[in-house]
Amino acid sequence: MNRRHFSFRLNLFFFATFFLFSVLIVRLAILQFVEGPQLKEEESALGSKPVAIPPIRGNILDSSGKAIAYSTSTQSLYYTIEPGTKVEDSKALAARLYADFQEHGDDKSLTLDDIIKNMDLDYRKNTISVPRRIKTGLNQKEIAYFLENRDLYKGVEIVEESIRHYDQDTVAVQLVGYLKKFESGASDLDQYKGKDKNKDLQLKYLPQETVGFDGLEMMYQDELRGKNGLKTYPINSSGRIIGPPVITKPEKGNNIVLTINRDVQLATEKAIMDQLANSSNLRKKQQKPKTGYAVAMEVNTGKVIAMASMPDYDPKVWEGGGISTEDYNKIKGIMGNGTIRSIYGPYNDEEEVKKLTSSLVPLGSTMKPLTVLVGLNEKLITPSTYYNDDGTFYYGKEGTHRRAIRNSGGHAYGMMDPARAIAKSSNPFMAEKVGNALYFAHKGNTSVDIWDSYMKQFGLGVLTGSGLPYEHKGLVNYYHEAEAASAQSALIQASFGQQGRYTTLQLAQYTSMLANRGKRMKPQFVSKIIDREGNLVEGFTPEVLNTVDFPDSYWKEVESGMSQVKVKVFEDAPYRVNRKTGTSEQLVGGKTIDNSVFIAYAPAEKPVLAVAVVVPFGGFGSESAAPIARKIFDAYDEAIGLHGVPKKPAANETNGSDSGSNTNTAE
Repeated sequence: MNRRHFSFRLNLFFFATFFLFSVLIVRLAILQFVEGPQLKEEESALGSKPVAIPPIRGNILDSSGKAIAYSTSTQSLYYTIEPGTKVEDSKALAARLYADFQEHGDDKSLTLDDIIKNMDLDYRKNTISVPRRIKTGLNQKEIAYFLENRDLYKGVEIVEESIRHYDQDTVAVQLVGYLKKFESGASDLDQYKGKDKNKDLQLKYLPQETVGFDGLEMMYQDELRGKNGLKTYPINSSGRIIGPPVITKPEKGNNIVLTINRDVQLATEKAIMDQLANSSNLRKKQQKPKTGYAVAMEVNTGKVIAMASMPDYDPKVWEGGGISTEDYNKIKGIMGNGTIRSIYGPYNDEEEVKKLTSSLVPLGSTMKPLTVLVGLNEKLITPSTYYNDDGTFYYGKEGTHRRAIRNSGGHAYGMMDPARAIAKSSNPFMAEKVGNALYFAHKGNTSVDIWDSYMKQFGLGVLTGSGLPYEHKGLVNYYHEAEAASAQSALIQASFGQQGRYTTLQLAQYTSMLANRGKRMKPQFVSKIIDREGNLVEGFTPEVLNTVDFPDSYWKEVESGMSQVKVKVFEDAPYRVNRKTGTSEQLVGGKTIDNSVFIAYAPAEKPVLAVAVVVPFGGFGSESAAPIARKIFDAYDEAIGLHGVPKKPAANETNGSDSGSNTNTAE
């Protein structure tokens, strides 16, 4: 029995020993083959310290390849206000820095006042912990001097960074957008949340890095950003650096080539500002216009050739990734892109805003071509319908609820078909033959739903599909009017353009649909993306968002009407233009004011370019908006050519060029 017990215990011991050795061997195998690479990385990390170098941002080029926004790698001097530092001490340091820059620097234009302003001692741009950029583009003598004397300059450091520069002609400022420091508000945007926690150091967003905060800078942030570089320092067990770093250079971001034609864009901006400067609206006692908006869009490609929200500003105010309160107050009313969202233009206080209209205005009579199309497609009228315009159309119950729709100036135009109704801009025709007739054909809210469906098919009340940040889909008022008054009133008012407020880009997209007979093109701002060597990364092709299929006779009726609209500035044009003026009335600050609206496309026989112009407080569409449109068409004809051949010889183009294609097909 003892021998049996001994044998059992011996076998149990050998089995336990075998099991333990088996576990040990398996564990060693896991360490060697599974966890080995990871442990190797950790071992390497314990002996090195990687420091991320901000990436160099890609460039934004116009259609000819000339830079509108570009970045350079440079050395900059920063100053951090340490807790307890007195203002007098900072100003004394500023005086020393000024003397040093004068002695060692190449650029002598930086004044003592500039240095003090850049120090932001009153915290207008940054909190106390944020370093202030004092000067960029340090030369070798300046760098050597400050590195040798770093102990004498408390709070001063030299930082290698990428600086964003913008074209001095301020080309398409609001479309291009601006940059802001990641840690100064950008990190709160959904687009950037978590970007600073990426485990890959080359992709991790850095606190002092600047990122797109609006416009194309924001829309194409991922393509423009590039990748961080790395400085990997060897360190000992105490964490001290024991040797020179191994440098992995930052990867520059890709360049984006815009559809914006520089010549047409600058001509558009100048045309608006000249019109605002020379405008005088005596027809009504309303203020002179202060703002103007225009979009020029190719009919069959969707390429946006010009987009101007004027007045604009110098984007240099955003250098350093922040802006002072003083500079912000100067541009707060114009820094947004008024062609895609609501802005008010220059103003000083909120009381002044109450007397202004935003960039979203009613379309006025520019709605009438679409109204006629709705009437034709709903069988409310035909191309041969005749109507006697005696100047007034009445609707509603007799008495206090009776309302009258009249023509501008009280005109009575007599007998007319739909085309002449467009040409003469007959409010009674639109109100009675389309708005009122649609209500009685489909009583109740169903009639308003039908109207709304047509508006959305033509891009009014929906996003244009451009993808631009903060784009507004417009303000639809006809549903509110239907609830507050009646569906009949809503449709009658909407029929001549008074029940919706839309953006200039929406208006341009709608105009291009009139030109190409029903294709709603996606607005394109970028023709291609190229890498730093000029190699194609991504190209863009025209994209149709939706189509509207109407009989040719309907389109011809509208085109006939638009061709007859009297606009003096186009009488001597060397190309045929289909156009529509609009004078949109709006209640602002207790007064009814007139906004100038104009749409057109050319050449009429084979449309290439659609143009929309809005001038709040501008009066008649023919007075303020139409002259701007004429200059845009002329500029396009010179630079690109309405008939396929530019009238002005093309300038030399760079490798990244794309001079606004004119590959339009017949209508």
